[in-house]
Amino acid sequence: MNQKLFDYIKASPTAYHAVAHTAEVLAENGYTHLCESDPWTLEAGRGYYVTRNGSSLIAFRVPTANFRGFMIAASHSDSPAFKIKENAELKDKNYVRLSVEKYGGMLCSTWLDRPLSIAGRVLIRTEEGVRALLCDLREPCALIPNVAIHMNRNANDGASFNAAVDMLPLYATGNEETTLRTRIAASLGVAEADILTTDLFLYNPQSGIEWNGLISSPRLDDLQCAFCSLTGFLAAAPSSSAPVYALFDNEEVGSGTKQGAASTLLSDVLSRISEAFATSSEAYPRRVANSFMLSCDNAHGIHPNHPEHADRNHTSTLGGGVVIKYNANQRYTSDGVSAAIFRLMCEEAGVPVQMYANRADMPGGSTLGNIAQTQVSLNTVDIGLAQLAMHSSYETASAADTESMVKALTAFYGKSLKMEADGLYRLK
Repeated sequence: MNQKLFDYIKASPTAYHAVAHTAEVLAENGYTHLCESDPWTLEAGRGYYVTRNGSSLIAFRVPTANFRGFMIAASHSDSPAFKIKENAELKDKNYVRLSVEKYGGMLCSTWLDRPLSIAGRVLIRTEEGVRALLCDLREPCALIPNVAIHMNRNANDGASFNAAVDMLPLYATGNEETTLRTRIAASLGVAEADILTTDLFLYNPQSGIEWNGLISSPRLDDLQCAFCSLTGFLAAAPSSSAPVYALFDNEEVGSGTKQGAASTLLSDVLSRISEAFATSSEAYPRRVANSFMLSCDNAHGIHPNHPEHADRNHTSTLGGGVVIKYNANQRYTSDGVSAAIFRLMCEEAGVPVQMYANRADMPGGSTLGNIAQTQVSLNTVDIGLAQLAMHSSYETASAADTESMVKALTAFYGKSLKMEADGLYRLK
């Protein structure tokens, strides 16, 4: 299972690649690609997927024409990285560096002295207009060097990093004549003059490894959840609700984009599914009321050297199973109802569950669930898997937990929720 996870991560150096690879997997499993600008003709018993911006994706199956509601699991396709600016090269007599800016909040020190590659999308002119192509150089082609300890004696006494100075990657020596854009054009087999613009990022090309019951890999946050959700989605038995797989971009920068969790993407897709099988104007709100969402984004595992950062009674341990995340201020959406429903599902599936909350004096970051709820209001629980060094260029988690999450998601997608007027929630 973890080798499949590593393969998924390797194929997904950027959000664009994660969506393209996920779309390939869906197509191989018989899912039909829909375009938002086209009319949709949906058939009960079939599966479909739609993408937006090439970096977000929603897939679904329609079990029957009178399906009850939606069972949704949402994860995100993006990870903290350095985005390469349009006029990339900073050249002097000694070196060629790349002009970059931070995308999301990362542990900067983990990007130093590490061979990095470049991937993203390239927009080219064609006779018909503009075409987007995926680019992945794969091999190491940049590095952000540290200053030697002899020149910075305070390097180990705590460090701050200026993104405009300390984090500029070395690309080549000063006598290198081949520009990055020339290299990108050659890798794609297009004329350099036809490149209009790019969305390129540095990324860590190191492969994932399994060791001593643990796994380490780039981009575990949040491709581990994206992979587990996809695997469970494809493996689940049918129910009387429509399973929905959502993969959003831009979570690391607040989700407030046309393709993020704060966009209309989820509500647009759900309403169009419901309209295709509507029996009345009440069909959509009734189906939403009978729906449930898992906001799947990894959790902070208790640190071996700094357990003081965790809330003593709400620590999540690597290997402890799926984590339910709580926050009184609704940075996480879990409440009594949603947590109880999910715990019952995991109990039936034989999946271990643990509870996580931040220390009261250490507020954590927000995630997909509370943001997506601004567009679609439904019962939601925030879950994830415990990991160390979140937002590092190389993160660590438990080898056993990947399978636990897959089992939980497979069970979830095979369920159907019915909300009764007296506050009873029936699971079938």
